[in-house]
Amino acid sequence: MATKIRFMRLLRSGCFLAALLLRVLASAEQTPQPTAAFEINQIMRTHATAGDFSGAVLVAREGHVLYQHAFGYANLEWKIPNDLETKFEIGSMTKQFTALLALQLVHEGRIRLDGHVADYLPYYRNDTGKRITVKQLLDHTSGIPNFIAAPGFLEGPASRTHYSVRDFAEKYCSANLEFEPGTRFNYSNSGYFLLGAVLEQVSGQSYEQILRERIFTPLGMHGSGYTRTETIIPHRAAGYERSVSGLKNARFYDMSIPFAAGALYSTVGDLLLWDQALYSERLLPVELRDLLFKPNLDNYGFGWGIFIPPPGSPYAGETVLMHGGKIFGFQSVIERIPRYQELIVLLDNTDSPKLLDIAMEIRGVLSRNH
Repeated sequence: MATKIRFMRLLRSGCFLAALLLRVLASAEQTPQPTAAFEINQIMRTHATAGDFSGAVLVAREGHVLYQHAFGYANLEWKIPNDLETKFEIGSMTKQFTALLALQLVHEGRIRLDGHVADYLPYYRNDTGKRITVKQLLDHTSGIPNFIAAPGFLEGPASRTHYSVRDFAEKYCSANLEFEPGTRFNYSNSGYFLLGAVLEQVSGQSYEQILRERIFTPLGMHGSGYTRTETIIPHRAAGYERSVSGLKNARFYDMSIPFAAGALYSTVGDLLLWDQALYSERLLPVELRDLLFKPNLDNYGFGWGIFIPPPGSPYAGETVLMHGGKIFGFQSVIERIPRYQELIVLLDNTDSPKLLDIAMEIRGVLSRNH
C-alpha cells in the first residue's frame, strides 16, 4: 500500500512538473521578440544621444511605415523640437526630381536624351554646348567642371550673391571641359544646374512651377518645395554646421545657386509618397522611369546612385538605390531596396557626417526582419 501511495505522489509530481514546463514554454513563445521598430529605435536613440543625429527618420516596407521619429531641435535657440512635419533642406537629393522632370519632357518629345545643350540653351557657349548631350548632364559624364569645386567659391562672396539662371549658367557653368564628354564620370552640380536651365527654357515655366505642377501637387507632397531664404515656410528647420567649438548657425547660401542641383526642401512623409510613386507609372512610363536606376559610369543612373553592398554587409549583392544631400547646415540620405520595397530616409539639420553609417545599421535590421 505504501508503495502505491509513493507511486501516485510521484505521478502527480511528474504531471505537475510537466504542466509547469508546458506553461514556461508557452510563456517563452509569447514573449515578444525585438521587432524591427524596436531595434531601429535603439539605433536612433543611441546616435541621437551621441550627438550624431538631429532630425527626422522614416523606415518603410511596401509603403507601410515600420518606424518614424524625430530627434533634436528644429531651432536650437528657442529649443523648438523637430517633428515629423519639419521641413529640411535636402541638398543634392534634389537631383532625382530634376532627372524625372527631364525624362517627362523626353516622353513628351520636347527634349531628346541625345540632344545637345546648344539645342535648348541659345545663350550657352556654342563650342562646348554642341558637344554635351542631355544624357551626359544627367549621368555626370559631361566634363563640365563642378562650380562648387572652384577655389574659394563657397567661402567667398559668389555663394552669397543672387543670380538669374542665365547669368549663373554663363558665369559658373561654362568653363572649359575637363574631359571629352561621355568618357568619364565626374559629379557635377554645374551639369544639373544646366538641366534646370533647359527645363525652364523648354517649358516656358520656372523650375519651381514645373516641380509643383508635375510632381509635388499630383503626389500630395505638400511639405516639399523650393527653398527661399526670404519666404516664410512653416515648420522649416534651421540649419546648423559643426565646428571644433560645437554647433553654429549655418552660413548664408543664396538658393539661386544650388537651383536644380540642390535647392529643395522636404519631409520624411513626403519622401515616402515620392518613393511609392516610383514603383508605379504615375509620373513616367516604365521604360523611361527605369532609366533613372540604370547604371552608367560609376554606377550612377539619372539622379540616383546604384549601390551593391559588398559581401558581409547587409543586403550583400542586392541593389540599393540611394542618394545623399549636403548643403550648409543640412545632411540627408535616401535609400531604396527595390526587391523588398524598403525605404530609409534620414533628414538632419546639423550636417551630421554619420548618416550613411546609420542607414547601414538600419539596413542590417531590415535584412534580419523579413
